[in-house]
Amino acid sequence: MGAELSGQLVDVLDASVRERVRREGVDPQADHAVVRRIAETVVREHDERALTGRVATLDDTAGVVGELVARVAGFGLLQPLLDDPSIEEIWINDPSRVFVARAGRHELTNLMLTADQVEELVERMLKTSGRRIDLSQPFVDAMLPGGHRLHVVLDGISRGFAAVNIRKFVLRAARLHDLVELGSLTPAAAAFLEASVRAGLNILVAGATQAGKTTLLNCLAAAIPGGERVISAEEVWELRFPHPDWVALQCRQAGLEGTGEVTLRVLVKESLRMRPSRIIVGEVRAEEALDLLLALNSGVPGMCTIHANSAREALTKLATLPLLAGENISSRFVVPTIAGSVDLVVHLGLDPQGVRRVTEVIAVPGRVEGDTIETATVFERHEGELRRAAGMPPRPERYAALGIDVHRLLNESA
Repeated sequence: MGAELSGQLVDVLDASVRERVRREGVDPQADHAVVRRIAETVVREHDERALTGRVATLDDTAGVVGELVARVAGFGLLQPLLDDPSIEEIWINDPSRVFVARAGRHELTNLMLTADQVEELVERMLKTSGRRIDLSQPFVDAMLPGGHRLHVVLDGISRGFAAVNIRKFVLRAARLHDLVELGSLTPAAAAFLEASVRAGLNILVAGATQAGKTTLLNCLAAAIPGGERVISAEEVWELRFPHPDWVALQCRQAGLEGTGEVTLRVLVKESLRMRPSRIIVGEVRAEEALDLLLALNSGVPGMCTIHANSAREALTKLATLPLLAGENISSRFVVPTIAGSVDLVVHLGLDPQGVRRVTEVIAVPGRVEGDTIETATVFERHEGELRRAAGMPPRPERYAALGIDVHRLLNESA
């Protein structure tokens, strides 16, 4: 069967499936199993008619059923990309230029969409997330049913077409030893970080986009003792880690009246009212950094991620973001607060082969010289290998309280 004829036939079956879905009052996003049953029935009936010679036969009935389900209940032509476990991210620059990322590398696909198809896909995705996009709110972050993060920029802000990014939730590591198996960490560095989490040190995870910050944060959070209460705050739910006493909070955009917005800064403040033993912030980008620092400085251990090109640049950026909170906030307050609050900075990067690796781990002893926060390198990557450096972490008494000899732990890895 020719490709054009095959496409026309699938279009006819697609219309039949949609008509039955409407007739039965099925919600295609909520009732995937029902949509699949209807698609199988429509294809089976078509095959029965094909035996009489009245209609063309289908070469791959299972494939057609899958395509019909993707069109009606999934996300159409993007569904195969979403189902491909090797794809980490999908983005649409315009309908004829759809890109994916695999193993940290970008690829231009041969997928060709129309502007109407992109608009329909965005509407369908937002319907599943409960969020909206319009002229008054031309940007949106949302979570898709599979845990994938959606970001849309409306046409008019993005030139010509809506710009769409889908960062897929690909769980390759759940604990620190999984990162060792993937080559991101050495066993010695993983043991040190796990001990540091157990000891309640405040950890900042830094790196570029797609460097693996959220994955590492998940693995660190998985090391938090089960008897502690964890509160997390994120723009969109991305954290996933096993813990028996964990409340996950998410921001909310304003409603049609322009009210009801819940910002990350509000969530950080509210989390302190929920009796936390630990606070985790998915990513600090603006003035919420001040509220996180105040929380850490009050004695509540915590972790967060930040975009930065190195561990030391992460501290510099963290010293700048709180200044956005107001004119009465000065670096004279922020810099010593960071020095006294942040204990470790872990930086990740992508190597030339696209592999995500921890590039350095630095300690913050708590001293400030001028406006410079002193640091000590605990691990650094040298000639492609993460090696022990001379630095020691602060707060050795916290390790000792758990029966951990941190000097011995690090000296064994030297």
